[in-house]
Amino acid sequence: MKIITAGESHGKALVGIIEGLPSNLAIDIAEIDGYLALRQGGYGRGGRQKIEKDAVEIISGVRNGLTLGSPLAFMVKNRDYDNWKNYMAPEGCDVTKKTLTKVRPGHADLAGMMKYDQTDARNVLERASARETAVRVAAGSILRQYLAALNVRVSGYVRGVCGINDDKNYTFSDIERAKDNPLFMLDDSKQDEAMKVIDSLKASGDTAGGIIEIRVKGLKSGFGSCMQYSDKLDALLCGAIMSVQAIKGVEVGLGFGCANLPGSKVHDEIFYNGDFVRKTNNAGGIEGGMSNGEEIVLRAAMKPIPTLMKGLKTVDYITKEETVAASERSDVAAICAAEIVVESVVCCTLAEVVAKRLGGDNMKEVIQRYSQLR
Repeated sequence: MKIITAGESHGKALVGIIEGLPSNLAIDIAEIDGYLALRQGGYGRGGRQKIEKDAVEIISGVRNGLTLGSPLAFMVKNRDYDNWKNYMAPEGCDVTKKTLTKVRPGHADLAGMMKYDQTDARNVLERASARETAVRVAAGSILRQYLAALNVRVSGYVRGVCGINDDKNYTFSDIERAKDNPLFMLDDSKQDEAMKVIDSLKASGDTAGGIIEIRVKGLKSGFGSCMQYSDKLDALLCGAIMSVQAIKGVEVGLGFGCANLPGSKVHDEIFYNGDFVRKTNNAGGIEGGMSNGEEIVLRAAMKPIPTLMKGLKTVDYITKEETVAASERSDVAAICAAEIVVESVVCCTLAEVVAKRLGGDNMKEVIQRYSQLR
């Protein structure tokens, strides 16, 4: 299975292709649009989300609601393109307008301009923008349905925002109700406190980051490999999560907490009661680069949005003069959006790993092969 995306933030559309999906997978477009809507919501988002109203359009690979086994192509149109056509049209446009040379700290602007020999950061930031994650959510929502056919479920919630952290332990069923809350947090008092912090940051022109936790339930043991470092499941998942804009740290299970405890407090002891079981899950469901049948537990740290309304000190790429970075967006916090995106890339990666092991040209074969695994 292979997934590829294309598109610019203010271009005509974001597009994607999924190659290798088996035939006869039922595709629920309303569910995809539901996750796209969740990506656009959450406390602290800005005005652009009211413009876009994202929806997926399937271009090929599906007929009458079922996959055909051919490449599945899809797109999410940029409704804001009408306002940007004069500056972004591939057929020809006025590139002297909407230029950006005041390179923004924390963005791809400066390194990208140097790498791709550009004099306008617009030619870099349009693809580097987190707007690209809309199409990754669409892809992840499609592959979430592939995993669901095997009774593998992926969900998550927000553990913290700008230092307001919820360290309680929750069950998988608990976190499935997080999306009903404005910040995807499960502790109401912590959420109220975090919302007040966001309000304060908005008033001062600042931004916030946070911590996301993702869980995977129902994945059987043996996915990934201990034989090649490139096939280790934790490496693949962590790499995928780190590919999401603004994610600066990832941990599996107990993660960095392992460094502060002796081995007797870290490693999950194994028991047998008709099957192999563990009473703890500090490993986060992955041992030796392979799933072990327990819930997979992943956490990601999102940095604060790097474009601040009050601006940060920078240099104009052309004149080399000191200046203040321009504002390209007005979000204060996008932690809920990041949670949906991280869920989606986890779905994409797991689907690729599952498909590699199971193969199968149609869903009947895939489901049958999965059912035979321990």
